[in-house]
Amino acid sequence: MVVIESVIKSNPMGRWYIELTDTLKEEGHDRVICLDINEYAQKIEMMGEEYGGEVEVAWSSDDGVSVEQINEVRQQIMVYEAEIEAKQQEATHMPDGTPNFSV
Repeated sequence: MVVIESVIKSNPMGRWYIELTDTLKEEGHDRVICLDINEYAQKIEMMGEEYGGEVEVAWSSDDGVSVEQINEVRQQIMVYEAEIEAKQQEATHMPDGTPNFSV
């Protein structure tokens, strides 16, 4: 299993971004920048494909990242996870709540 470091950082304009680092790669070789949570999810998935989807994420934040920025990232993650869960629920159930046997 690979550990992907996810570090919340802040640019000079005060906008947060997430820097991903594959811990199995040589230092500085696989740094990836994500500007939002959707991009983050896509890039984590792509990076994990190399390892058969076996990925562990280690979160941290850089110096200078505000509590508000960290909370904004958390909120976006929660919204993203809720959307994914709703889509999975849609696939397994019909609009009236009955199981969807065609899936």
